[in-house]
Amino acid sequence: MTPSPIRSLDEQRKEFSQDRLLAMPIAGTIAWAIIGIASNFVSTMLAAWILFICTGSIFGLGLLVARFTGEDLLGKTRVNEFDKLFFQTVLMSWLVFAIAIPFFMIEPTSLPLSVGVLAGLMWLPLSWIIQHWIGQFHAFARTFLVTAAWFVFPDLRFVVIPAIIVVIYLITIYVLIKRPRPQ
Repeated sequence: MTPSPIRSLDEQRKEFSQDRLLAMPIAGTIAWAIIGIASNFVSTMLAAWILFICTGSIFGLGLLVARFTGEDLLGKTRVNEFDKLFFQTVLMSWLVFAIAIPFFMIEPTSLPLSVGVLAGLMWLPLSWIIQHWIGQFHAFARTFLVTAAWFVFPDLRFVVIPAIIVVIYLITIYVLIKRPRPQ
């Protein structure tokens, strides 16, 4: 077996940025839509369980969606440092539950706020990796709008916040589809 040539980080960034990057936002859209729709019909505690399960399943759902989008989320077909960095941002998103759970135990309706904001932070490094503004838009819009909704709609937090996140995901998906990718 011939060893693969060493590629610069710039070459690996270009390679990573060529991907469509749609699987994870599609998975996030599905998960948050389920959360918002289901929360219309269940108690706050059951809505919290749905939120925990759905957001914890986004990466697995993303792997399934990637089969249809042709993306290699696990980096099986290439060795790329940015794939590794992206996976670290996924792990970072899971670690935010260490903040979300204690806050939730004190104030159950805080869960859409804490998970909605903290899990959205992974979009900032993605924006830097692909050198495109969409990740920054996603993270900042999500943080601002989710926080505002938490204050404005106290009785509908499990419905309105997921709806906002879904709309931001849909905008993000549209922009990712339209974004010019390096050749």
